[in-house]
Amino acid sequence: MRRAFLTAEWRNLILANFAVPEELLRPHLPPGCEFDRRDGACWASLVAFQFLNTRVLGISWPGFRNFPEWNLRFYVRRGEERGVCFVREFVPQWTVATIARVLYNEPYRAARMAMDVRDEPTGTRAEYRVRWGGREHTMCAESAAPPVRPAADSLEHWFKEHEHGFGTGRRGGLIRYGVEHPEWDVRPIRDLHIDIDWGLLYGPEWAPMNGTAPASAVFAVGSAVRVSPRA
Repeated sequence: MRRAFLTAEWRNLILANFAVPEELLRPHLPPGCEFDRRDGACWASLVAFQFLNTRVLGISWPGFRNFPEWNLRFYVRRGEERGVCFVREFVPQWTVATIARVLYNEPYRAARMAMDVRDEPTGTRAEYRVRWGGREHTMCAESAAPPVRPAADSLEHWFKEHEHGFGTGRRGGLIRYGVEHPEWDVRPIRDLHIDIDWGLLYGPEWAPMNGTAPASAVFAVGSAVRVSPRA
């Protein structure tokens, strides 16, 4: 593990999980990786969360510390390493998106975004919005009870716990990084609302996903995280 490129807190993560046709994900599969299947299917998750107290190479940049992120990720393996790859990632800052694309070839885009997270007497409510393609897309989750720790063999654990990230460099080689954080508790979901247009967010080939309900969802508490490049 090399010096951390990024440290931050990832809080109040909504993961809406979908079985996705392999042909939609194949163009984004990094070299040397294979799909991490569950129940015979390839999986992708819409993920929205708070990016807080952000530091890049130990430096906290004014105006770039706290913001929402929205991404579409899918699940892969490289040998025994389970990890995630990204189809597209949205942040509100043009500078953050440009640096991530230029330096790391990560599929970031800058967009108008908003987040609203509230701790209420009956639980926590988190809502994330991104404006893209001429309309607003929304994900919102409300919890029903205090957080719990899912079992290691549970579906929630399978989707939320990954120590590796993978991508493809500009020259076609594998990019590999580590993500360190303590195991996350999850909030039981009382209500989940998703209003998106897949084709606008991710390209016309994704339009057949419109109207598809997630197979499962996770509302993770989150924690401090440390992201470091790996050889």
